[in-house]
Amino acid sequence: MKFSPMEPADLDFFRSLADADRVSTGESILNLHAYDQSRHGPLRPEAVFWPVSTQEVAAVLAHCSRRSIPVTAWGAGTSLEGNPLPAARGLVLDFTRMNRILDIRAADFQADVEPGVIYQDLNEKLRHLGLFFPPDPGARATLGGMIANNASGTRTVRYGSTRNYVRRLEVVLADGQIIHTGTRASKTSSGYDLTDLFVGSEGTLGVVVGATVGLAGAPVEYSAAVGSFNSVVDAAQAVFEIIRAGLQPAALELLDRSTANLLNREDDLTLPDSPSLLMEFHGPSKSYLAEVLSMAEETVQDNGGRDFRPGLGRDERDRIWRSRHHAGEAVARAHPGHGVLIVDAAVPISRLPELIVRADEEVKQSGLPGYIFGHAGDGNIHVLLLGRINEPQDWKTVHRTNEAIVKYALNLGGTVTGEHGVGLGKKKFMDQEHGLSLDWMRKIKGLFDPQGILNPGKCLPSDPLGQD
Repeated sequence: MKFSPMEPADLDFFRSLADADRVSTGESILNLHAYDQSRHGPLRPEAVFWPVSTQEVAAVLAHCSRRSIPVTAWGAGTSLEGNPLPAARGLVLDFTRMNRILDIRAADFQADVEPGVIYQDLNEKLRHLGLFFPPDPGARATLGGMIANNASGTRTVRYGSTRNYVRRLEVVLADGQIIHTGTRASKTSSGYDLTDLFVGSEGTLGVVVGATVGLAGAPVEYSAAVGSFNSVVDAAQAVFEIIRAGLQPAALELLDRSTANLLNREDDLTLPDSPSLLMEFHGPSKSYLAEVLSMAEETVQDNGGRDFRPGLGRDERDRIWRSRHHAGEAVARAHPGHGVLIVDAAVPISRLPELIVRADEEVKQSGLPGYIFGHAGDGNIHVLLLGRINEPQDWKTVHRTNEAIVKYALNLGGTVTGEHGVGLGKKKFMDQEHGLSLDWMRKIKGLFDPQGILNPGKCLPSDPLGQD
């Protein structure tokens, strides 16, 4: 794909649409948009534009389509696979100023939002209405970014991923056309599901400029618990049994011993010195939760559990979950001079113990630091592999270990990316996961974006741009 470099006339056009402070070619601004939270980068754009309306986005895309200028949408830069990095340079559309909550319809359990809304900010507005938006990736992510990557997080095991909450989208296509997909009804069987097509497409088919998202009732009561085990295999087996028992955990997170000990040191926690499960349950009453916790304790004990700590107080519960959300940052701080590659594989729940055993073996065989944790309740594990930044041999080992774990997950009927998206880092595995269906993905891409200007270099392995 051949793109055009940006010329002064292009910048003049962008500046004709917006105030002077909403178009920038400044070095510091370009550098800020050259990195996300992944190991990829730097990939600098030629300019950054902060839109404040759908019409501005449409005008920009129509111009870039005529000029063959690549365009990459940007939310909060919290992605972990290089998803929003401008691999072909061009223009970055930064949506942080399109951050209005347009309407909250509590009676319909819905909210209309712009793409730059931070999901925690939406939940703060909803708190007094007894509602919340359940997907919880941890970082201060924008709803536009969450929709683009189908983000999920710790509560997915009970509430599902972002995809389950997107009712309606307003999307600007590559040529500047504005379309609306979906409805505000709770269900529909009308036509092809274009809404679902855009969710998780990483801005490669169109740019989301507005959304109607579904909400859930906030739980009346909650209770958290920690179970410890002799091995990660026992912990993974307990996950399967807890799900099979119908206990409906709101969160069910696995930590290997190294991760538990690291979080204890980093945040002064008192997690057991062993592989652990962090559990949270939501329910209508304390008596209901007491019964659920009793069954969870029995399940933990029946599966090699060493200890079970129920009924954690709010402060301790909040500290543990805050620490869990920041586990990746804690790992980076604990290993200065190292880079981190994050494995994000997911498998059917019944195969989770096998994947964890294999991951543990691969990490030990590598001889490099590694940590295993993740959203065990939906079969999604993260393996953080570390290599010294200036040691090529370390990174050969890191990549070899990553590939071994990911390919094993695929052989178990799993996926290369449970929640982080494809971005730059997972493209090389797409052929093995999708086979001939990749040809249809390419056809869809060609239909929506014939010039390939939308977030080029992402998702599809046939696109050579960017870094693997």
